[in-house]
Amino acid sequence: MAEAAQTKYRVGGMDCAACASKIDTAVRRVPGVTDVSVSVVAGTMTVKHDGSDLSVIEKRVTGLGYSVAPFGGAADTTAQEAGRGETDDHAACCDAHHDHDHGDHEGHGHHHEHNHAHEHHQHPAVEVEGLHGHDDAPMAGPWWQSKKGQLTIFSGLALVAAYVVGHLVPVVAPYAFVVAMLVGLVPIARRAFAAALAGTPFSIEMLMTIAAVGAVIIHASEEAATVVFLFLVGELLEGVAARKARASIQSLTSLVPTSALLEENGQMREVPAESLAVGSVILVRPGDRISADGVILSGESAIDEAPVTGESTPVRKGVDDAIFAGTVNGDAALRIRVTAAAADNTIARVVRLVEEAQESKAPTERFIDRFSRYYTPGVVVVAALVAVLPPFVFGSSWNEWIYKGLAILLIGCPCALVISTPAAIAASLSSGARRGLLLKGGAVLEMLGKITAVALDKTGTLTEGKPRVTDIVGFGRTEAQVLSRAAVLEGASSHPLALAILDRAKSDGVPVPPAFEISAIPGKGVTGKVGGEKLSLLSPSAARELGAFEADMERQIAVLNDEGKSVSMLLINDVVSGLIAMRDEPRADAAAGLAVLKDAGVKIVMLTGDNRRTAQAIATALDIDVRAELMPEDKRRIVGELKKEGYVVAKVGDGVNDAPALAAADVGIAMGGGTDVALETADAAVLHGRVGDVAQMIDLSKRTMRNITQNITMALGLKAVFLVTTIAGITGLWPAILADTGATVLVTMNALRLLRPISAKA
Repeated sequence: MAEAAQTKYRVGGMDCAACASKIDTAVRRVPGVTDVSVSVVAGTMTVKHDGSDLSVIEKRVTGLGYSVAPFGGAADTTAQEAGRGETDDHAACCDAHHDHDHGDHEGHGHHHEHNHAHEHHQHPAVEVEGLHGHDDAPMAGPWWQSKKGQLTIFSGLALVAAYVVGHLVPVVAPYAFVVAMLVGLVPIARRAFAAALAGTPFSIEMLMTIAAVGAVIIHASEEAATVVFLFLVGELLEGVAARKARASIQSLTSLVPTSALLEENGQMREVPAESLAVGSVILVRPGDRISADGVILSGESAIDEAPVTGESTPVRKGVDDAIFAGTVNGDAALRIRVTAAAADNTIARVVRLVEEAQESKAPTERFIDRFSRYYTPGVVVVAALVAVLPPFVFGSSWNEWIYKGLAILLIGCPCALVISTPAAIAASLSSGARRGLLLKGGAVLEMLGKITAVALDKTGTLTEGKPRVTDIVGFGRTEAQVLSRAAVLEGASSHPLALAILDRAKSDGVPVPPAFEISAIPGKGVTGKVGGEKLSLLSPSAARELGAFEADMERQIAVLNDEGKSVSMLLINDVVSGLIAMRDEPRADAAAGLAVLKDAGVKIVMLTGDNRRTAQAIATALDIDVRAELMPEDKRRIVGELKKEGYVVAKVGDGVNDAPALAAADVGIAMGGGTDVALETADAAVLHGRVGDVAQMIDLSKRTMRNITQNITMALGLKAVFLVTTIAGITGLWPAILADTGATVLVTMNALRLLRPISAKA
């Protein structure tokens, strides 16, 4: 079978999950389409197809009253992203939930073809003006300038005019209200029939049309006109709320400046940021926003990463350090070599990842989708029975019970229920992304809240990933003299221990005179001459071969080794004159971050390939369990053992040597800046490597699941109340439509609370 092509579209005017469901069902029926995933919040649709005529897909969507346009450029058309596995992974995990005609399956791709290919015949494309956001783009200006806003205003004015005319000439009042109703109902009815032809007979538009027409038949035209107007107001509010959620993640892209100062042949010129090629050199002045991902060639400055990662304190960066587009340069000019094109910079990748994640449904959402597919037809049946049985069986008034049946019909719209989960999850994914917490979809977000054990890598996750000088001891020399001479010998080396000594010498402001005849002694250390002195920096075992150690020195070395530190001995003219101890130290935030996890009742274990003594020293400092001297497959085995013991396990690592363990865990979380590898391997990623962010991820998940529970309770609770009051004759048609649109707006606004900044506990 030929490999399926994949095309991504922007869809204008999708405001609630019912819209997404209609589009999904309609596009699935187009021959050649193998899979569809639609995100209301991102306003996107991804279609897998056999490469046949795409205009049929576009006509089908515009026929339902939405605007549609393919994403522009290579960055957007995911078919061109063969090098990036993420998109297809997401599309695959999205397949399972789009099962409008298939019951609940978990398969992928080709299962859609047999059901639809034979039954499709091309319906004329109906351009439905002014409805369900048939705006050419998500509302860009004020709401009253959108077609949907204008229709709502027009419908409201018609309703007011009908009241005035009815008051002045009572005899024409019913007709005036019918005209007012038709102003809003005609576009709704056109959409209802387009959706029915495309495979969604029980759309809210259809229920609305039946209820309004039915109300006119039983001489309740005033209420019919009011209900149509309230429905349009509700839709408008849904659109505003949906736009707010969409803007949250899209606003990240506005962080990247539009222009950059390009250096060419020693000259500077301003160019558009999106034209920067990989390898270009740009100049960033103090206070400017950085326009591309890159590596610093020259200069040192404090970089404010808050806009991208949520890291509040500026980070000091110098030559060879990586920087992100959208961050702000602090106090010095920087020359930067561009490492990623505009479409592939960190922010673009984050936005793309979040939009793809929003298309992949959570288990709760899949369940609600299935439930709503039975719920709406069920309510239609109940409404029919309420309208027909009492008059038939008990001889009650037809008008009264048809009226109640029509009201129940309006209560039957599942909009609020269906949006309850995706709205909350989309808000959470956006909120997390703004703090550098990336999650691959709703299923991951749900699972995180259930985590009961966290296994963390040591190097680069709990520790900095590079050694630091912890102790300097002089024997007859000052600390500064010992450090200065050690730095002289290590001046040309790039070994991590050498760099640790040089960093310390630089931060302490110690003079480093030039050295001569420097030579490395493999496996032992380095020697050289400076100012008439012969200097050697050796391992303790190599130093012992040259001369006797005093007992005190041996004791100090043993204590430092027990603390997991590497020791180098400085000899001046073959006499032991000092020692320098180094260790890969725990991250500054590690203890506080682990404390938050412990407080939440999570079991913590450190897994490392490092030697037992070093690992135990770090574990003791952080007060956690440790398993040391592990190979990658051992880490995977331990994760499996924890799962057998009944724990729900998250594995946190750098995504490089612990890929098997990340894959084996219930949730794999990648740490730090290695986003490429990390995001391919893991389910989630912490962009700036704070241990406390793992706790924040779990907290975000728990808050999201609470929010979803509140939403479902609100949606079903309001409907249940109005169902009872309608049958009891307490409430009528227009409170019924408020029960639907009111609940939808309440649910969406409640979900948007998740966009508020996460409290920084750790």
